[in-house]
Amino acid sequence: MTYAADPMRYSSMPYRRVGHSGLELPAISLGLWQNFGGKDAFETGRAILRRAFDRGITHFDLANNYGPPPGSAEENFGRWMVHDFKPYRDQLVVSSKAGYDMWAGPYGTFGSRKHMIASCDQSLQRMGLDYLDIFYHHRPDPKTPLEETMGALDHIVRSGRALYVGISSYPPELARQAHATLGALGTPFVIHQPSYSMLNRVVEEGLLDTLGELGVGCIAFSPLAQGLLTHRYLNGIPDDSRAARQESTVRARVTEQNLVHIRRLHVIAQTRGQTLAQMAIAWVLRDTRVTSALVGARTVEQLDDSLESLNKLDFDGEELAAIEVALAPLPV
Repeated sequence: MTYAADPMRYSSMPYRRVGHSGLELPAISLGLWQNFGGKDAFETGRAILRRAFDRGITHFDLANNYGPPPGSAEENFGRWMVHDFKPYRDQLVVSSKAGYDMWAGPYGTFGSRKHMIASCDQSLQRMGLDYLDIFYHHRPDPKTPLEETMGALDHIVRSGRALYVGISSYPPELARQAHATLGALGTPFVIHQPSYSMLNRVVEEGLLDTLGELGVGCIAFSPLAQGLLTHRYLNGIPDDSRAARQESTVRARVTEQNLVHIRRLHVIAQTRGQTLAQMAIAWVLRDTRVTSALVGARTVEQLDDSLESLNKLDFDGEELAAIEVALAPLPV
């Protein structure tokens, strides 16, 4: 059946300005890091994207290594574009990234000009797009000069491959240097994508202040701490969870201290009339320097639950204080 987007899709989603740029993003964006690759059900991913757009999510975030296997999320997204979203291309913000291991040899990772431009071309080919709205450097490169990586991003914009550029997981001072380098080139550097959640607050140690000062937007990935900030972990690790997988990086974070934090936060969320996941997303969005919260979803129902966070984004002083108490370290 031919997909026709809900005509009321823009009626309830708030949109926020990306720093000092002219670009706006939905308060909640959809990330395709997990659950949209070649090993996942194609029609389930398709249904999630349709539902997302029908509810006002205009921003789909990818990277060249998303899958598994690497590249397959972009390939699937290209098919969904053809089937469903081609008529709506000008209503979408599509982003991708390069910088993690993608192919064999010295040019398949990090931030050389060779890697960045080849990666962007490959991403465009996999998705069948003429351009990306945002192209990111995915992580800092300790060996390549910053000027080379930023110069590659500048070239990607000037050659028409992307409209805007961003960075991900850069510390504050390096983000400041990237901003200065791209500013000198006249390149529209508009956004930084760090990890940010109630269980990971490193961005509060200078990065948010830096981005606010520079007028650069912030889109927070893993606002649910890769699923830990949900009801599913209240009693430990569920058998069907991401943390239950042997190769999971989440397993090590399911500590007794984090479980205590999660249970305390769950009680606060209940008093607010929200699920823990909804409160966690709303909490990230409480800071006006955060443009968007980047969520994933395994099902349409899970996406809908995340979107319900928009019904209660405000926090009073007592609630914020209670959250700080809930997150306090346990006595030794």
